[in-house]
Amino acid sequence: MTLTLLQRLERIRARSAELEYWRSRETVQIDGWTFGGEPIAIGAPWPRSDGTVHFAATAKLPGHWPLEDARLSLDLGGESLITITDEAGNEKRLGLDPYHREFLLPSRNVQIASETVARLPFGEPVRGPKLERAALIWLDTAVDKLWLLLRQICEAVDILEQHEVVPHLLDIAEDTMRGLEWPSATAAYVARTAPSPMQQKIWQLPPLEVSPEGLNQAERASVVFAYETLLARLKRLRERFPPQGEIALTGHAHIDLAWLWPYGETRRKIRRTFHTALSLMEQSSDFRFNQSTAHYYAQIAQDDPTLLRRIIERAREGQWETVGGMWVEPDTNMPTGESLSRQILYGQRYFEKTFGVRHSVCWLPDCFGFSGALPQLLRQGGMNSFFTIKVNWSETNKFPSDLFWWEGLDGSRVLTHTFDNPMHGYNGFVRPDCFVPTWRNFKDKDKHDTTLLAVGYGDGGGGVTPEMIVREEQLRAFPTLPKARWTKVHDFFKGAHERATEKDLATWRGEIYLELHRATLTSQSVVKRLHRKAERSLITAETLFGLAHLMGADRPRSMEPEWRVVLKNEFHDILPGSSIAEVYVDAANELEAVIAAGNTAQAKAMEAIAGQLPAGTGDNVLVINPSLSARPLRLTLPDGKTVSCEAMIAPLGIAVVDPQALQPAPGLSVSSEHLENAVLKVTLAKNGSIASLVHKVTGREALEGGGNRLFVYPVDKPRNWDAWDVEEDYAQRAEEITALDSLEVIDNGPHRVAIRIVRTWRHSRITQVLSLGANARRLDIETELDWHDRRAFLRTETSVAVRNGRATCECAYGVVERPTHSNTSWDAAMFEAPAHRFADLSEPGFGVAILNDAKYGHSVRGNVLGLSLLRSPIYPDPLADEGVQSFTYALMPHEGTWYDGGIREEAEDLNQPLLAAPVSGRAIGNWQPLGATGIDAALSAVKAAEEGDGLIVRVYEPAGRRGAFELKLPSNWRNQGAVTILEEPMSETPATGLKPFEVKSWRISKA
Repeated sequence: MTLTLLQRLERIRARSAELEYWRSRETVQIDGWTFGGEPIAIGAPWPRSDGTVHFAATAKLPGHWPLEDARLSLDLGGESLITITDEAGNEKRLGLDPYHREFLLPSRNVQIASETVARLPFGEPVRGPKLERAALIWLDTAVDKLWLLLRQICEAVDILEQHEVVPHLLDIAEDTMRGLEWPSATAAYVARTAPSPMQQKIWQLPPLEVSPEGLNQAERASVVFAYETLLARLKRLRERFPPQGEIALTGHAHIDLAWLWPYGETRRKIRRTFHTALSLMEQSSDFRFNQSTAHYYAQIAQDDPTLLRRIIERAREGQWETVGGMWVEPDTNMPTGESLSRQILYGQRYFEKTFGVRHSVCWLPDCFGFSGALPQLLRQGGMNSFFTIKVNWSETNKFPSDLFWWEGLDGSRVLTHTFDNPMHGYNGFVRPDCFVPTWRNFKDKDKHDTTLLAVGYGDGGGGVTPEMIVREEQLRAFPTLPKARWTKVHDFFKGAHERATEKDLATWRGEIYLELHRATLTSQSVVKRLHRKAERSLITAETLFGLAHLMGADRPRSMEPEWRVVLKNEFHDILPGSSIAEVYVDAANELEAVIAAGNTAQAKAMEAIAGQLPAGTGDNVLVINPSLSARPLRLTLPDGKTVSCEAMIAPLGIAVVDPQALQPAPGLSVSSEHLENAVLKVTLAKNGSIASLVHKVTGREALEGGGNRLFVYPVDKPRNWDAWDVEEDYAQRAEEITALDSLEVIDNGPHRVAIRIVRTWRHSRITQVLSLGANARRLDIETELDWHDRRAFLRTETSVAVRNGRATCECAYGVVERPTHSNTSWDAAMFEAPAHRFADLSEPGFGVAILNDAKYGHSVRGNVLGLSLLRSPIYPDPLADEGVQSFTYALMPHEGTWYDGGIREEAEDLNQPLLAAPVSGRAIGNWQPLGATGIDAALSAVKAAEEGDGLIVRVYEPAGRRGAFELKLPSNWRNQGAVTILEEPMSETPATGLKPFEVKSWRISKA
């Protein structure tokens, strides 16, 4: 009878599976364990499972066991860092997790200790943890290697399907199994195979031998012969069927800084994983391991300095590769351009200081879309290459290339690579059925003969296993499969760059939008707002200290310590809102501390500025404009009063004013149905939404269908990824919140008018204050939510009297245009997209923008401006955004385009109002220690140089224009020329002028 190929494969799998039960020659249980110093038996439950617990025992090998074949087999009931101490007192540490449970022994007598948590790699609690297993194994290495090799042949046959090599692979595997001399004595055979799935189904097994005999010498010799013969036949097949394609393997362990576990557990995860990786390097000189994230190494320097020294040694030898060039692997949709610059500045500086290397590859495998600002920043930060695989997660459209030039907003390019491994993505395996589909999916194999593949258990850490090391060695003999070798990531990209000079690669221009995980722009919005305030508090504090120094005060210190906290909390599972509640408790505490430190620093800097001003008389108010745009005097005085004047303050200007002289602009009025000033007239509908918004300057009605209509979508229940996703059909069940609890005028000028509206939806309360300043060009909507409903999505929508096929959204260091229609599947998929402080819809001569101080999820569909205010998922935090939060958004009609209308400047004012402080004995007047001439630019930073004297001034062109631009400095200061974001000279870059979306920095110092 002739079997099909599939039947033959099933037979080989069934027969070779038996080898697993004979891989141990002898097994000895390790008894005498203690738990926190108290005795505990094998199989016993833990006395407690909260926090970190400690196991300890001693073990001694039987005298006839060879040390090199001995293994320690452990399952303590959770993840552990184990310490094995040899007879000489030397300690060896290793990570214990479900993928790493067998360990080499350093001596015949050892002491074992652990630091253990009752958790699994993805944060899952172990319910009822027990000391499951502790044994010494005399490994039958010949059986173990043959078992693995036959599994790899089965995997290869399975994935190669109808390839002509398949019958040959089946032939040699069948010959191998038939050639084995195998034991058959009943007692040993039944006991050995008892753990198999088939035997475990039996109603009642017979009594089993406790220590069943393993293979005898003749049987073992047949295994050795079979293995060597099988390898030789594979190599001969390889000559006939040579490898198809090439894969550059990089071992890694993607460790989420915080996700389904708090950061405290991550500190333990990185130690466990890093010790494991180092142990594998001792077993294989070919093995290569990469690890990003400067923050991890800085943490290890505190927690385990000896471990860091060992890593540095392996890095110098070339086995351990640091990659990434950033402080963490951040989200790139929501941080400001300055935050992204600091990720690179502080990341590259740390790697260079600690490891003596600067990275050329940005490594972000797992982020949820990528800002078009990144290519320019990467190039300025010394990186010409970019890696991710997340583009392959898009649900609607396939990304067209996997080796391509990514061109940023300003035209800067980086060579970008992504691979499409269907077997756990960037957490790949060393297996034939991982290699073959990864190579098949490589779209640009006609441009380059190699694709990258990252392997190792990740997200929760763990990394590469000893089996993966052996697998790679065995697969070198296989026919047809892609050739795969351990490689350094930087070496792969070096080769790709060489190839790119010969081949015409595709170019992708602008942002890389992920058609998935759109809800990460809204989930955990409290921390999103704290993050934005923390960013702003540091940027403003640095700017004020810089101005003070320009006026004669002491040189400011670097605020790197505070920035590191902000950068840490930009990690791609913290800022996006996809972590557990404990993570957000930590993040809120850390960010609130940064905000407090920033505010304290701002106050000290304002004192320093006041100290440099000329003497005068009386009690006045010091006002500072921390932006590079002229601002109207719209501020809150030290006594809490609001001021809206017609006077202006210069960019980066300093003014001392008499508060009694600050008179309101005229034209302000309010009733329960309207708010009005010289620029805007707002009419409310009976339900409290906005019925009319007239831009009095142009006479245009801005609305067509109503404004600030609040909608809640109670079927916010995605298929997967609760906190991450919002489905495209969310709007099909919409409830407009129209009922009013109250509507009352709460402020009636002369500088400000305001109406407070209170609503209730189910168990939640929404309080909004609509306000107009006397000189305001925007309607502010101050919002407080007291939220107590789950699986609901809250948005505000405004239908405007504007028509355009493209909307303009602010992003890091610029703007991006997005479709307002669904002409193509690409357009339709962008139904929720990131924007920073504003989104605008304009037609020639007129437009309307929505501004915000804390939100990122936007939509512009047709003529409807939408802003996502809150989501309340139940996984992985069942109480996400429960309770009280507050934020402000605004509506702003304007003349001309968004640029002509000054939308960015108003967004700056909303996010960072003018600063005011009481001042005595200082002359009334105006000062501008730092200014600029030429085209409009936006300020990114005025900061202390990280090395040497002087300041770094960084600006960016925000609208896609080009023209003359030059800093105006005090007479005793000089411009030393343009520098990169790493604060190094850019000799090829002119000191003056700006190009479209260019980010430009200068070092300035005292003459």
